[in-house]
Amino acid sequence: MQIAESVTPPALPLLYLDEHMAVVDKPAGLLVHRSSLDAHEDDAALQRLRDQLGRPVWPVHRLDKGTSGVLVFALSAEVAGLLGRTLAERESRKRYIALVRGWPADAQGLVDHALARDPELPSRGQVLLEAQTEWRCLRRLALPLQTDARFPVTRLALLECQPVQGRRHQIRRHLKHMAHPIIGDANHGKGPLNRALAAYLGLQRLWLHAQTLEIRHPLTGTTLEFVARPGPEWARWMEEG
Repeated sequence: MQIAESVTPPALPLLYLDEHMAVVDKPAGLLVHRSSLDAHEDDAALQRLRDQLGRPVWPVHRLDKGTSGVLVFALSAEVAGLLGRTLAERESRKRYIALVRGWPADAQGLVDHALARDPELPSRGQVLLEAQTEWRCLRRLALPLQTDARFPVTRLALLECQPVQGRRHQIRRHLKHMAHPIIGDANHGKGPLNRALAAYLGLQRLWLHAQTLEIRHPLTGTTLEFVARPGPEWARWMEEG
C-alpha cells in the first residue's frame, strides 16, 4: 500500500513582524481560521502562521475566504484586545479594490446603508447596524463576451472601496445594494455571470482584495501602513483603461 505524503502549505508572505504583531498577505481561497461552516477545509492562515513563526497567534480581524490581502495577527491575547479595540473604534483606515458588474453612473460616491449583523440570516427581525462605504471608480472595462442578450459586450468596473465600519461582508453587501455586485461573489453576486467570466478568464475567484491598512501600533502608538500588492491575476484590470 502506498502512503500519501503530507504536503506542507507554503509560508504566508510577511508584510510586518515585531514582538507584538504580524501582518501577512493572505491568498484568495484561504480561511483565516478553521470553521465549522467549512468543515472539510483544514488549511487556514492562523495555523500556517503559527507553524511559520513557531508560536501562538491571534487573529485580530477577518477577511472572507475568497478575499486576498492584508491580514493582521497579534502575538499575545493582550495585544489582540488592544488591536481589536483600535479597529472597532475606527482608528484605522482600510482600502480594498473590487471588480464589479457594470459601470457606475458616477465617478465616486458613498453607500450609506444599514446592515443586519448576520448576512447568513434574513434581515427581517435583526437589528440594523450603521454602515457606510466610500468608493471611487478606477477603471471602466468592456470584455468581448456576451453574457446578457441585451448587450454585445460585458461591462465591468474596477472600484476602490473604503469601509467606514467593518460589518461582515460590508463591501460585498454594499456593492450589491448599488446593483454592482463583485464578480465571483457566490452569495451576493450573479451566478450565470460569475460562471461565464470564470470560464472566459480560466480563473474562478472572488475579485476583492484588501490592498492597504493603516493602523496605530498597539504599544508605541506609531501609525503603520501595510500594503499588499494585488496578485498577477489583477494585472489586466489594473492596466486597461
